[in-house]
Amino acid sequence: MTEPTTPRLPLYDDLARRFASTLRGTQLYSPNHPLILRNLEALLDTLTQLHLDTPSVAIGVVGGEIVVADTPLPRAAANLGELLRRLQTGGIERITFEKGVTIEELLTFVQAVGALTHRPGEHSEPLPTLVHITVGRIGLGKSAQGIGRDIATIQRLYANAARAAEDVWQSAKTEGQPELTVARNAVEGLAETITQNRTALVALTAMKTYDNYTFTHMVNVSILTMGQARALGIDGRLLREFGLSALMHDIGKVRTPLEILNKTSSLTDDEFAIMKRHVVDGAEILRQTPEMPILAPTVAFEHHLRRDGTGYPPVTRTALNLGTMLCSIADVYDAMRSQRAYQQAFPTDRILAVLQRNDGMQFDQHLVRRFVQLIGIYPPGNLVRLNTGQAAVVLQVHAPDPYRPKVRILFEADGKPVQDTIEQNLWETHGAGSDDVCITAPLDPAEFGIDPLNYL
Repeated sequence: MTEPTTPRLPLYDDLARRFASTLRGTQLYSPNHPLILRNLEALLDTLTQLHLDTPSVAIGVVGGEIVVADTPLPRAAANLGELLRRLQTGGIERITFEKGVTIEELLTFVQAVGALTHRPGEHSEPLPTLVHITVGRIGLGKSAQGIGRDIATIQRLYANAARAAEDVWQSAKTEGQPELTVARNAVEGLAETITQNRTALVALTAMKTYDNYTFTHMVNVSILTMGQARALGIDGRLLREFGLSALMHDIGKVRTPLEILNKTSSLTDDEFAIMKRHVVDGAEILRQTPEMPILAPTVAFEHHLRRDGTGYPPVTRTALNLGTMLCSIADVYDAMRSQRAYQQAFPTDRILAVLQRNDGMQFDQHLVRRFVQLIGIYPPGNLVRLNTGQAAVVLQVHAPDPYRPKVRILFEADGKPVQDTIEQNLWETHGAGSDDVCITAPLDPAEFGIDPLNYL
């Protein structure tokens, strides 16, 4: 866990104390009592100060301690024992307050937390869904993963991460160092969601256009790298370091001239030589950033190296870091499937052919195979045409046969919506003769006027 700067530790402590006081007050007084209003105003004031530097701040429980922004607070602190017990009995691991939170949301949320039962096994009402407050809960099963784990909240999480990526980029460009706190907070939210709803978050990475390509690419590579890492059993602090390193992998491009970075035609040899400097520049920037994990400059330096010795910079590596290899796969995949002004998006099967080319000498084929199992040939959230003529949204990848995922049929062959949506495991129809249903082509959901994410 990171150590805060001196001015921030009192704010972290203040946030926990004021949240605890407000929670305790709701147990003693009516919602319109003046004391409740004063507590809420004080809590909002502390959050506002913290949001000046970061778009979100979280209170959590780690190892029996109250933690704010990954910083453990003294266990003996007044009022925090009661707060700790309340969160633990409610099964709450983490509360994230996003910039823009209102007094009304704070009151609604605190009242809901206060109503959680203290008796194990006794039913508690579900916590409300709020725009600027999200919660990670444990022990509630897949159907109740806590506040805000629906698609709309995941979309907001993604949008916030893209804005954070822009802030990180701009701070690196103007100040010479990326804003690490902003980056850590963005990765924290993504890492938590990767653990809880990886399918929806990974699907969202394919839904962005090229308008903010630099920043959405940073976020996408971070998500896809953590998705791979999580599938390999990596979790906790190391998972977040993988995500942070992937988010920063192209940060050296802040020193690349814009006329080269934004050029829509092919680069000349001289221009490409300048572009290739970003791996060295990125490693240098990240090495000089205080408290930056050592993995980050390593990934920035290595992410264009290949196992067969090709790529750049011109150095010899007997082996590449696992974080580098996962980031490289995510980087190539996202760059090729992204629709940009000067590039048409490539279908997934063509991208995977690139990753598997050269007899597997450029990329570790075991990791590529795991990536295919994670993403699928037709990733979740894709709208596809079936050989029946029907249109369906992909719900879930089937790892043994990525060509045959689980789908939900939405439209008949004539384009009319189906009366009742049907879920079908395409792998179960394989070899079934005339009943063999398979995917024939991807479709553009805009032509059907739908958002496939709403069906996941």
